Amino acid sequence: MSVSTVPTPKRPEETTALRRGWTTGACAAAASASAFEALSGRGFEDPVTLSLPGGQTPAFVLAHEARSPDLSQPWAEAGIIKDAGDDPDVTHGALVTARLRPGVAGSGLHFEAGEGVGTVTKPGLPIPVGEPSITPGPREQIAAALQARNGGQVPDMIITLSIPGGEVMAQQTLNPRLGVLGGLSILGTTGIVIPYSCSSWIHSIHRGIDVARALGLTHVIGSTGDRSEQAARQLFKASDESLLDMGDFAGGMLKYLARHPVPRVTIAGGIGKLTKLAQGALDLHSGRSQVDIGYLTELIDAHHPGVPVDWSEIDTAAQALLACDTAGLPLGDLVAAKAQQTAQMVLSAESRVDILVFDRSGRLVGRAD
Repeated sequence: MSVSTVPTPKRPEETTALRRGWTTGACAAAASASAFEALSGRGFEDPVTLSLPGGQTPAFVLAHEARSPDLSQPWAEAGIIKDAGDDPDVTHGALVTARLRPGVAGSGLHFEAGEGVGTVTKPGLPIPVGEPSITPGPREQIAAALQARNGGQVPDMIITLSIPGGEVMAQQTLNPRLGVLGGLSILGTTGIVIPYSCSSWIHSIHRGIDVARALGLTHVIGSTGDRSEQAARQLFKASDESLLDMGDFAGGMLKYLARHPVPRVTIAGGIGKLTKLAQGALDLHSGRSQVDIGYLTELIDAHHPGVPVDWSEIDTAAQALLACDTAGLPLGDLVAAKAQQTAQMVLSAESRVDILVFDRSGRLVGRAD
């Protein structure tokens, strides 16, 4: 039931004060360009100036260079340390290397996965099964960088991209769930990492949706954290492919689902983050949206006027939930209903959404479906 008296706070504004960084794709393109120059007899380009799709021309300093000791089997390898700026990216500080060797005449560019770069094993991703997980954006950036250094022609090259230690880093990402095995993905459309956009996380959510659709799944579950994901998995007996590690990025998931619909969408989370969604926030990070206790007070009063709750000592949504449980008030259900309204406004008519609210023990304390 809609409650017109409950205010909807404005969404938090984006910040641009933090330092931007470079994607793994941009680093791979710069490393490839330097290695190509060395293989062409002009020496390693250092620093490497790269033209990005948006017109930026950053310069990358080499951190590694190597050549084949066997002149009959020439190759050149260059490496760039990834700087993700102020973004909390798992690959910040990783070495991204590109080894180039001549390919068969007329073959164009051929990509291989080296150490720490994963291979695609499930359908639905923008790269076919069996291919190294180097997405289209970086492939295009590498092609453009080499073309600019080869008289306007794309050279015939075999390019092996590596991220030493990437297989271990990948365990902190969604790659294993997406079916990208053996390491990280080389990502990036613009070449730029916007701080705290957590673009790689959002990218993984999008690819998870693609995989689910390619497998014909009709129900996906986006969770704010591990506890809510495990509780939802058990409730629905859900497969790995239907689970989306949404985290704080409700908007990133819902907006993509609006363009690439799945018939049923479930959002599962704790009372705090789902209160923010109920308030109208699509970014649930603590630094960009806050729980408004006044909102919860008005929500209860609008549905259950006159029921006494002492709000004076309540500072968090979890405390509000406990107090309302003690008073016999269904705060979890009310929050779920409002969160459902927010989410459904983003989705297309082809999808229906339900909300599950769990407490810290994994107990279901609110539902809207």
